[in-house]
Amino acid sequence: MICLKTKMDNVSLTIKVGGEAGFGIMASGLLLIRTFSRGGLKAISINDYPSLIRGGHNVILVRVASHEIFATDDVVDILVALNRETIDIHKSEVTDNAGIIYDNESFDVKENDFSRKVSLFAVPLMKLTKELGGDVLMRNTVALGATVALVDYDFSYLKRVIEDQFKSKGQEIIDTNIKLAQAGYDYIQSYHPHGYYKKLKPKMKSQKQVVLTGNEAIGLGSIAAGMKFIAAYPMTPINGLLFYMADKAEKVGYVYKQPEDEIAGINMAIGASFAGVRSMVATSGGGFCLMTEGVSLAGMIEQPVVIIYGQRPGPATGLPTWTTQGDLHFVLNASQGEFPRLVLAPGDIEEAYYLTQVAFNLADKYQTPVVVLVDKYICESYFSIDFDHFQKKIPIERGKIMTEAEQSAQEEVKRYLLTEDGISPRPIPGRKNGIFHSNSDEHDEFGYSTEEARVTKSMIEKRMKKLIAAQKEDRDVILYGDPDAKHTLVGWGSTKGVVLEAMRQLDLAGQKGLVNYIQISWINPFPVDSLKALLSKAKHIVDIEGNHNSPMADWILLKTGITIKDKINKYDGRPFFPSEIIEEILSY
Repeated sequence: MICLKTKMDNVSLTIKVGGEAGFGIMASGLLLIRTFSRGGLKAISINDYPSLIRGGHNVILVRVASHEIFATDDVVDILVALNRETIDIHKSEVTDNAGIIYDNESFDVKENDFSRKVSLFAVPLMKLTKELGGDVLMRNTVALGATVALVDYDFSYLKRVIEDQFKSKGQEIIDTNIKLAQAGYDYIQSYHPHGYYKKLKPKMKSQKQVVLTGNEAIGLGSIAAGMKFIAAYPMTPINGLLFYMADKAEKVGYVYKQPEDEIAGINMAIGASFAGVRSMVATSGGGFCLMTEGVSLAGMIEQPVVIIYGQRPGPATGLPTWTTQGDLHFVLNASQGEFPRLVLAPGDIEEAYYLTQVAFNLADKYQTPVVVLVDKYICESYFSIDFDHFQKKIPIERGKIMTEAEQSAQEEVKRYLLTEDGISPRPIPGRKNGIFHSNSDEHDEFGYSTEEARVTKSMIEKRMKKLIAAQKEDRDVILYGDPDAKHTLVGWGSTKGVVLEAMRQLDLAGQKGLVNYIQISWINPFPVDSLKALLSKAKHIVDIEGNHNSPMADWILLKTGITIKDKINKYDGRPFFPSEIIEEILSY
């Protein structure tokens, strides 16, 4: 493992909280990242948890810094152990001089448990919790207070976050949690006054930040796009999106429906779209498998629908709570027959917010399914980001929806009118002349079934013209870093953050200009010309993907004719870490 350290990195540290499922591990990470973000610091958190209904080892990893960061590190500066198992599993990950917070009255920890020098910070978490009338599940709140004190951070930020987090549960719960956090904070100050050698100070002047997961960013994007119907059956890693959309439905004014299965979900969404509103579904690989016939139906009847697809490792049930980029080929070719399948792949939560809005415009403009392809890492990780980044709303484009006057003026509506760009004027049922044919069999311009060869050929060409028209969209790829770099990494989706963080660390270590990065967010239609222009100037191209078979490299070869020989792959269900990228790059 290669880890580059510089003096400037002293303002960055990584905190890992571990314990048994059901003891608020995930909530601890959220409270921590919000506490640090309130003070203007940058923070990212990722979680690990097994696919068990109850029990198992849960972990939340929070990286916080006073400067811009793009990914978490794979080393731990402060380990907060709520049980002995956390020590045993993660002791090899700690850095030199790491701080270890543990409950000394529940289990024993010694310095020689670790191969590196560490500082032990014993805190009687359970005892303090019981003395203050807290439930056993609240000991994580004591640990949070101790963690904040250990880095000498202002307790008032944690206090305000607790007040916001528990305001729906009543003042008694708020007061109890504040007392518990204060107890942990005070214990460190009293018994470990020197704390951890790295300190975190709030920024006095900073922009307002929000803390969001990718799921929540997608939800915000869909609301900004005017979405009025969502049908989604629970499935990791998109469950957070379901919770978010269900919570906001009544307030915002859209319909959230949990169907009996994914087949019903896609058909409901197609029906809502047919009625004239913007609609979406959300699922993962197994759910999308069930949806594919419905996706093909939407392609045949030329009905807009947005599909949020959260990747997780397969095949079959695979690793339900871990991450991957293994489904690109599947999404690009899903469902029977030939029709335009538009695919976008956000690389971070800002892109998740923005490209979700773009997806709804594309679906309406080209009257076809559009997939927003993300993964567990983006869906469930928390990121702090400047609030201003989420003020951008793109104009809503509904495409060729017929006005009531246009629709009523037609004696019989040609739903599938042949046009130069392949896009027909779209009628809405319920208006005058609102009865028209929308047929899943091959059909003529009126929607009547046909098996006539000439008409079949015309209709296939009509549908595929949409993809040609979509090539005119603004979909240039983005080059990050020095255009004259020695190595050019090419990636898509969630590899973006980790590569940018690796580049930042290389720059700080005196390797500025060693690597640049090409991020591909538009998968189909593909940015052939702009990508070819960039790759033709690259000195050494390396494909980076969170999968085994490098489907993006295949797609680039198919679309541009450029072969990428060198590849960095990871397919164990875990996200990339910057040190892994740095190690690979330095090996060339």
